[in-house]
Amino acid sequence: MAIFKAQVNTVFKYKLACFFIFFSLPLSLQTSSIHDLLRSRGLPAGLLPQEVKSYTLYDNGHLEVFLDGPCLTKFENRVMFESVVMANLTYGSLIGVVGLTQEELFLWLPVKDITVYDPKSGIIVFDIGVAHKQLSLSLFEDPPSCKPQGEQITHVRKEKGFEAMR
Repeated sequence: MAIFKAQVNTVFKYKLACFFIFFSLPLSLQTSSIHDLLRSRGLPAGLLPQEVKSYTLYDNGHLEVFLDGPCLTKFENRVMFESVVMANLTYGSLIGVVGLTQEELFLWLPVKDITVYDPKSGIIVFDIGVAHKQLSLSLFEDPPSCKPQGEQITHVRKEKGFEAMR
């Protein structure tokens, strides 16, 4: 009987240790993609580009997303992702975003927070410091393709000024 209790106690300790090790690993080792992670946290997958190399989510909610390099894409306006994008991930929001800027009226403004207050509303809110910009969630359904910083984005309209009028 004493041997049986010792074996049960050892098995229990082993399972308990495995449980703690599994849940202490960064989530990047547990979830298949950053886009799946965003969906599981009430955010659209298209907030981050297809070109994400890897990410790390720490127990405290701090998220670090790694790309090959800075790149440009377009939601409603052009946005630029740095090589590393960081934020605190909570359900329905990315707070304290670093490494993401959005073009507004010829100015590049840092995106500070991204929040989905009510998924049923179909609205996502970008805090760009000077304003809160409401956009349709449908713009973010699919992860966008992101071009390296020096390349032209193909779906952004090129204006030629008076040459276009000839």
